[in-house]
Amino acid sequence: MRIIKSIIVAFSMYSRIPMPGFKWESDDMKYHFIFFPWIGGVILALEYALRIFVKHYNIPTIVFTFLTVVIPLIITGGFHLDGYLDTVDALSSYQSKEKRLEILKDPHIGAFSIIGLVIYGLLLISSIYVMDDKAFLAWSIMFFESRAISGICGIKYKKAKEQGLLNTEANTASEKTVVLFLALEFLVVAFLAGIYLQYVWTVALISLLLVVIYYFYMSHAKFGGVTGDLAGWFVCMAELMCAIAVALYSVIV
Repeated sequence: MRIIKSIIVAFSMYSRIPMPGFKWESDDMKYHFIFFPWIGGVILALEYALRIFVKHYNIPTIVFTFLTVVIPLIITGGFHLDGYLDTVDALSSYQSKEKRLEILKDPHIGAFSIIGLVIYGLLLISSIYVMDDKAFLAWSIMFFESRAISGICGIKYKKAKEQGLLNTEANTASEKTVVLFLALEFLVVAFLAGIYLQYVWTVALISLLLVVIYYFYMSHAKFGGVTGDLAGWFVCMAELMCAIAVALYSVIV
């Protein structure tokens, strides 16, 4: 029963997929982070099903590309993209750490976030458009893998604030158990993907590693630790950089 409740909590918090309602207790949040990557798994399944569908019915590639971009937004409600926009605004302010943290909390978006969104969308759409089948699958798997890494970082890495959603989730989570399961989920999926996708998956993992390294540097240097918005930025950037990397690989090779 606790596992079922944890799944419901995870999908209720990080997706717009309808879930049964119940009164949450602190125990119900101990293991919900374990199922955070499963939301990426749902996106992965829908993306690949769409790929098969459009090929079967000869739907134009440009239509498929736009639908591919829309699916994660429908499933998550733009949850992570909101964090990406706030982070772009904060980084573009060139203010102190304290001011950047204030900007993250501001519900309004600025000009820099709009510019960042346009650039993000154009790069993602262009990358998806030129991907071959294996590159597309590698990118789709990153929806799962990026969330597994985000969950581990959210629990283990220093927090920028003593308050906030990410801090609450990390404090209520059963740290050792959750980190262990997230790591196992990541490794199992990475191993299976590597067997089938081989070199293109290696390219995807390298892109993820580079984003993780920059995420650690940026969050510490610019904000003094991670926040929920920065975690959203990380998920978006991991998926974008993977898309660019595997698209380039599929075009060049």
